[in-house]
Amino acid sequence: MAFEGLPPLIADQLHYLLNHSPDSIKIENVWSGNKINPKILDRFTLVIPYCLETIKWDVIYNSEYPVDPPDFVFGPDDEDFMPCSAIAPDDDQISLLKKALSEWDNEDSTRLLVIVQGLRDQYVAYQRRRVGQIDDDRVKFEISTVLTRKGIEMQMASGVDKPEEVKFAVPLVMDMNINKMVAGCPWKHQQKIFLQVVYPILRKYESAPSTPRLRLVSSSDLKALFSVEDVKLPPWMDGMCLAEYLPHLEETLERQIEEAVSAIDLRRSFIEALTLFLGRPLEADPTFCRKATFLTASGQFTFMVHFFFSTQFPKQQPTLMLQSCQHLNQSSVPVKSNLLTEYPWSPRWEVGRMAERLCDFLTDEAANFKKYCNEALLQH
Repeated sequence: MAFEGLPPLIADQLHYLLNHSPDSIKIENVWSGNKINPKILDRFTLVIPYCLETIKWDVIYNSEYPVDPPDFVFGPDDEDFMPCSAIAPDDDQISLLKKALSEWDNEDSTRLLVIVQGLRDQYVAYQRRRVGQIDDDRVKFEISTVLTRKGIEMQMASGVDKPEEVKFAVPLVMDMNINKMVAGCPWKHQQKIFLQVVYPILRKYESAPSTPRLRLVSSSDLKALFSVEDVKLPPWMDGMCLAEYLPHLEETLERQIEEAVSAIDLRRSFIEALTLFLGRPLEADPTFCRKATFLTASGQFTFMVHFFFSTQFPKQQPTLMLQSCQHLNQSSVPVKSNLLTEYPWSPRWEVGRMAERLCDFLTDEAANFKKYCNEALLQH
């Protein structure tokens, strides 16, 4: 990644941060504070994942004094966040953070990462203190029941037109290593699933707490195997707390993830069944079996068939798209069909019958697609 305009030492530190941070930090709004030479960029905004959302911190270097450590400007809602002040508890994390700042070495590319991670750890503690000060018995009880779980993040949220609420991000603990369940898995980081729980703050005149809002969030890579958006969350019963809700949810997810892994083999078997009718695929996704492309012909008409599989296969049939090898549109791009999903299909069929019925459909559809391609050629 190139950081054009940033001094080399600052660019090295930023490059190391973005490539080694476990939090998938991003950068935006690079600008200059140098009045003499505004082409020298020495400050930027970091977008940092927190509590399943993001916070933004401005990092302010001074290109005229490159040996000095950067300053940090936190968000407008975090005016009370003073990570190195006496307001924060005097613990080992603060001592390490102060040491990293006092022993700053601008030639050490790892130092920015150390400081940002230290600040983020302090931010987690700061938000936890804020939430703990809320005069809401339910929130205090929930905190007491789940604090033994590692990695929980929480946040106070409020606004001019918004009611006060508390957000929890709870990493779900399952008795499985998802990465090791998929053969040839390319994932570099351990895949995780979180439950976001949002509690509206109970007003004094309200007699009963409202049900919290619940949402599952996963690592983006996990969508190749399993989409948490397809999970139907267990109902939240009156009087329930997180400590009761989480085990049932985790058990449900474990079962569905195992089914998703089994579905990979079903998709692979289906692709293999297609080879009996269409020959070997030109290309196919070997790990998750979510895509495959075959080259086929109808008489003198040669075309490709692209198969796209959802994680809900075989309940949801593949989506098809045909692409001509002989016709180009006005932009000199091969003519393609619309996405096709209307064809004979039953998830209860054996994969061999699924493939046979689909290929029978393709035999008839080839004539329609050829006509469509010829009309596109005439328009060109």
